[in-house]
Amino acid sequence: MNDTPDAAAVARRITERREQLGLSEDDLARRSAMAPRYLRHLLQAGPAFDLGGFLRIAAALGSSRSEMLEGRSDAPPGQGGPGPRPRLQNLTEAECWELVGTHGIGRIGLPVEPGPVVLPVNYVVDRASFAFRTGEHHAAAPEEGAAVSFQVDRIDEYLGRGWSVLALGRAHYVNDPDEVERLAGLPGASPWSGGERPCWVRIRPQEVTGRRLVSG
Repeated sequence: MNDTPDAAAVARRITERREQLGLSEDDLARRSAMAPRYLRHLLQAGPAFDLGGFLRIAAALGSSRSEMLEGRSDAPPGQGGPGPRPRLQNLTEAECWELVGTHGIGRIGLPVEPGPVVLPVNYVVDRASFAFRTGEHHAAAPEEGAAVSFQVDRIDEYLGRGWSVLALGRAHYVNDPDEVERLAGLPGASPWSGGERPCWVRIRPQEVTGRRLVSG
């Protein structure tokens, strides 16, 4: 098995990080204590030529060795690019509910000032509604009756495929103790972020739409 890092991929990551920081090639060379000509040669030759030089480059960019040579393991989705011949397909409401499953991670969109806020929450699906836990005055706690959006999606980086489901409705707090106890017993009910989150919020969508990204 060949464990030698791909020179072109490493050079691309270095260039992207350099541009992200607003550095010129000469700036990076100076920070890495090497001549610009030698920096360009290293990017063409790859880490196998002078690993120590690449480690200096990584330090100058504020990156780790593994991040530079292998890429970030926690990178946001979409790094792989689109698949061949991509196209979008509309989903039926039944397909949307099937995809979101019984529980998972979604994003709640809240109408606040100075502009809308979108926050991740772990949800449960209960009786054609989404429900999640939050705390009083927490960032994800909406006003009672607020018009909100709720989105769940999944991306397959390798195949360049995925789907997205969007629900629109109003947020209402669950106040019945028996109902709160029942929701707390559903799979996925424990908040991932921990802490005291005694409030349950239910979103019963007025509209559920979705799209699937396919390729090939």
